[in-house]
Amino acid sequence: MSLFQNATYVASAHRLEDLPPPREAEIAFAGRSNAGKSSAINALANRTRLAFVSKTPGRTQTINLFRLAGGGILADLPGYGYAKVPEPLRRHWEDTLSGYLQTRTSLCGLALVMDARHPLTERDEIMLEWLRPTGRPIHVLLTKADKLSRSDAAATLQRVRRRLRELGSGYTAQLFSSPHRSGVEEAEGVFAGWLAAPAGASAKPANWNKKAPGQRGKPGAKRLKLD
Repeated sequence: MSLFQNATYVASAHRLEDLPPPREAEIAFAGRSNAGKSSAINALANRTRLAFVSKTPGRTQTINLFRLAGGGILADLPGYGYAKVPEPLRRHWEDTLSGYLQTRTSLCGLALVMDARHPLTERDEIMLEWLRPTGRPIHVLLTKADKLSRSDAAATLQRVRRRLRELGSGYTAQLFSSPHRSGVEEAEGVFAGWLAAPAGASAKPANWNKKAPGQRGKPGAKRLKLD
């Protein structure tokens, strides 16, 4: 059975304090609002509407949690980088992403979704650099790969993998197409490995900030800025 098959909805949280206690290993999905994140989640789950897909980017305004049948949690994070999102909402999303990624002890890895036609945007680079101190693995899904020729897709994958190697170990990438469901098995293999890893294997280093971001002016606060 597919890793994400029969995933069930758990909760939605607009604020970090609305999240349930971190009892199970969580795989988070993040990416630009128009990168195809929700479609990728639905393809992995072999469902049409597990994650909400909208023609208007930026509609995911909460952290949405889904429980996997075999154990573990899938966390669909708010998208980032869409210019038409109002400034107060953008700042709230940045604070929410910061807090979740810094303080969620059950987080075992991040699936970072990028449009294969426009990978490694400035905001994607900010996210990669910002996440480096956490020590958690990142797997990049290059979605919409079906819109590229085979040679262009292969060249894009090589370029992204080369950039990830520059950032350090624990960063991987693959091509992915939601309509064709290509890349599903490869992605599942990566995520299954994360869920099977011993507890604490991808834990944050001891000096990583444990204070919730958004507490402006307090020592150690580290806010993710995607502007």
